Amino acid sequence: MGVRRRIGAVGAVVGLVVLPCAAPAQAQSPITLRVAITQQVDSLNPFLSITQAGTEVGRLMYDYLTAYSQADQRPVEGVADEWESSDDKLTWTFHVPDGKKWSDGKPVTAKDVAFTYNLMMRDPVAATANGSFTAEFDSVTATDDRTVVIRTKAPQATMLALDIPIVPEHVWSAVQNIGEYQNEAVPVVGSGPFVLTEYRANEFIRLTANKDYWRGAPKYDELVFTYYKTVDAAAQALSRGEVDLVNRMGPAQFDSLKGKEGITLNKANGRRFNEIVINPGAATKTGEPIGDGHPALKDVVVRRAIAQAIDLDEIIEKVNGGYAQRGTGLIPPVFPDFHLDKPNPERVYDPAAANKALDDAGYRRNAEGTRVSPEGRELELRLIGHASRAYDEQTGEFVKRFLADIGIVVDVQIVSDNQLNESTTAGTFDLAFSGWGTNPDPESILSLHTCAQRPNADGKGGTTDTFFCDAEYDALYAQQKAEFDLAKRSEIVKRMQQRFYDQVPSVVLGYDNALEAYRSDKFAGFPLQPEKGGVIMAQNGVWGYYGATPTDNAGRSSSGGSTALVIGGGAGALVVLVGGAWLVSRRRGASAGERE
Repeated sequence: MGVRRRIGAVGAVVGLVVLPCAAPAQAQSPITLRVAITQQVDSLNPFLSITQAGTEVGRLMYDYLTAYSQADQRPVEGVADEWESSDDKLTWTFHVPDGKKWSDGKPVTAKDVAFTYNLMMRDPVAATANGSFTAEFDSVTATDDRTVVIRTKAPQATMLALDIPIVPEHVWSAVQNIGEYQNEAVPVVGSGPFVLTEYRANEFIRLTANKDYWRGAPKYDELVFTYYKTVDAAAQALSRGEVDLVNRMGPAQFDSLKGKEGITLNKANGRRFNEIVINPGAATKTGEPIGDGHPALKDVVVRRAIAQAIDLDEIIEKVNGGYAQRGTGLIPPVFPDFHLDKPNPERVYDPAAANKALDDAGYRRNAEGTRVSPEGRELELRLIGHASRAYDEQTGEFVKRFLADIGIVVDVQIVSDNQLNESTTAGTFDLAFSGWGTNPDPESILSLHTCAQRPNADGKGGTTDTFFCDAEYDALYAQQKAEFDLAKRSEIVKRMQQRFYDQVPSVVLGYDNALEAYRSDKFAGFPLQPEKGGVIMAQNGVWGYYGATPTDNAGRSSSGGSTALVIGGGAGALVVLVGGAWLVSRRRGASAGERE
């Protein structure tokens, strides 16, 4: 017999009690949760968005086929409430219960699920953000309004972790060009706990509670994301009571809020990592070189020397303030089944050994002490970082000093998010700061570094930032995707990370603690995911926002059109987006990873 699983709506919440939304004290003053963010949303189109900010908004608007529980991140009810697989794991049948509705009142059916997946299977642009999940689908059929059957070409271990927003067929079937569709016609029709009802370029995103949400309405009326240029400005806004929730703080901002009346801190086990990407020779899917990366970086000896010369512990102590763990593999320790705890052999900070390796490989020093390649080119490297992250600028100076010790000159260039994204897409960089969020299932983060994720000849179609293409890694990737035995899959995934670690297309610097804070005088609490030591924001789901409980003093917006915002110069200045529309990167490809 196949495996059958049923998850009731109560079980899906996993201990989260959802009460009916109380009517606002004044009709013109809705209860509003105000959230500060510093990262730009790349797109409101769920088929295109790959950034953490974009996917976070998308999760609030659209349900997935299954969800991750709040308590322990196991698969629970999403659009589907029960499922079964055939004995050979090639056929999966999902049941979509009656009663779930789109925000415009139309029913959610199995046909919406089939439409979403089939659109991704036939349109490469629709497969941009999450195509790795459907790449091996053979067929998807809605046999009736309640049943969808998915047949795969090979067993696929991610079938209960398909991180794909399900969209309404009656809206998206009219979209002629997925790549050009902004999805900004408010109110945007979705099935999630919130409905996008307003956005103002350069200022904010407003979502309204979905009163007909199948799990029950949220306990407040509006959710507003407000943009700030820096995390420091966001933390100050929280301190002044201008916002209710902030995350991704640095240690200085986090520590400055300790003991503040009306503010509660949360130091969580993060699911993200910071890295320095080393351009190993950017190329297209067909192997055609692109970009202008330093040719010496194609040499694994040079990449290993760079990694060995970077003192991860000093960065964690001086930049992270101790709020991080040493980097090893692509999966953070919060997911212990797949985390590579001890690489073998493990690199240790040893500039003397790095110098010897470069000497032995023929990278001599010139009169100024700068390394020169055997071909005669000095090792002078550009390191680009995000202007929106103080971490990049601070860490960049440490890296510059570390690499100077081995004769490599580093020029730290701090640029806009979009400029960095364009440079890494085009391969016009040497070193670059990056970072990704990971999911309970490792599929999405692993897929980023397969050969298939390199761009097409026109520079489109890939999500890789490392341009890593390795036959051994790809073979292991295919093996783990088809392995349902957890212990065996875990071993394969760790071997993949070991290969990545050995070849050094990037240096994973560390796994940040998620440093968050909220106004506990306005909101009594937020569900964490996972329940023990978890995060409020940037979850694998919507529980933090959905389950927020307002106090009697919860902030209320006095304006019917928009929340009062801090605009202009100074520490509180809001971030400026480019143009009047959301920014859509040229980097597009098949992964649900959330990029910094």
